[in-house]
Amino acid sequence: QVLLVESGGGLVDPGGPLRSSCAAPGGTFGTRALAWSRQAPGKDRDFVAEIPWNGVSTTYADSVKGRFTATRDNAKRTVYLQMNSLKAEDTAVYYCAMSRTARGGQQESEYNNWGQGTQVTVSS
Repeated sequence: QVLLVESGGGLVDPGGPLRSSCAAPGGTFGTRALAWSRQAPGKDRDFVAEIPWNGVSTTYADSVKGRFTATRDNAKRTVYLQMNSLKAEDTAVYYCAMSRTARGGQQESEYNNWGQGTQVTVSS
């Protein structure tokens, strides 16, 4: 098991930006894909973005494409989610997760390490 620690959630106005981070203090990191998912109140957890081990060819859910950007810094053992043009419907707990392989997908079953989540609330 790899510990993943999210941070950077908060309250933001509609249309504003926010950046969340997910750090892995120990264990495997640079050779594994990472993903961001989110869970809104009363809803299932949904895929947001997947970033492969080398940060190339990141994939996004249609609902965030063009607004969110996932990046990673393997030297710092951290993955980031830059969220721009935020909407009320982006309000959710955001989780990062680590895959068993270098390239992950959109299914939760592909990820075996999860962080505790960070709350993002978009409201005026």
